[in-house]
Amino acid sequence: MTGDAMTRDAHQTPNRLRLAVVDMVGTTITDDGRTDQAMSRALAEAGVEPGSSRFESMLGYARDTMGFSKMTVFSHLFSDAAVAESANKVFEKAYDELIEDGGVRPIPGAEDAILWMRESGMQVCLATGFGRHTQNMVLESLGWMGLADLSLCPADAGRGRPYPDMILTAVLALDLDDVREVAVVGDTSSDMLSGVRAGASLVAGVLTGSHSEATLRAAGANVVVDSIKQLSLLLEKHEARHF
Repeated sequence: MTGDAMTRDAHQTPNRLRLAVVDMVGTTITDDGRTDQAMSRALAEAGVEPGSSRFESMLGYARDTMGFSKMTVFSHLFSDAAVAESANKVFEKAYDELIEDGGVRPIPGAEDAILWMRESGMQVCLATGFGRHTQNMVLESLGWMGLADLSLCPADAGRGRPYPDMILTAVLALDLDDVREVAVVGDTSSDMLSGVRAGASLVAGVLTGSHSEATLRAAGANVVVDSIKQLSLLLEKHEARHF
């Protein structure tokens, strides 16, 4: 192949999507507000008075930054690193206790969508802002260990969302050739921003979680659907446009 031909080939958009990096809470699973409950407990145990303006402001920030690494959120909320670390541990312990009652459930159609992607030849990575222990607890509670090709949390990659690290870690771990072979699916602005920063060719928002269509599009979503149930049709349309 000549140098010119190699250059042209390098600039062509890949025809196939080979990897979907998919968020967990709000995208593939619902926890019926348990993230909020665990966050409230962590703030209270860190000495923030429940119901106070400071408490509500901090809780509002945590909601706005859904999808971020929880440690990153606490590091922003508390200037004392020891307090932030302690709050994160309280959050993880509280969340573990809250999900033991079976409160974490798959979003309708999520498991089928993941299986459809894998059967169609795509690899799937489940990504989260939780720590590894909590992520494993959630996967085990659903019987989802092994459902995806890979699961990643911020500690696995260096930084969590909105940075692109987890997506790029998945690309390396699963031996992709091109970041444009990636689809990113999530319910928060941080999911969308991480997809844009990673160079994914499809950045899809779903409306089953935290953020509105306007918020998702403002953060870089190039498509927004009601839920992950529509993902198979979305991926088929995406690939049809690129053949």
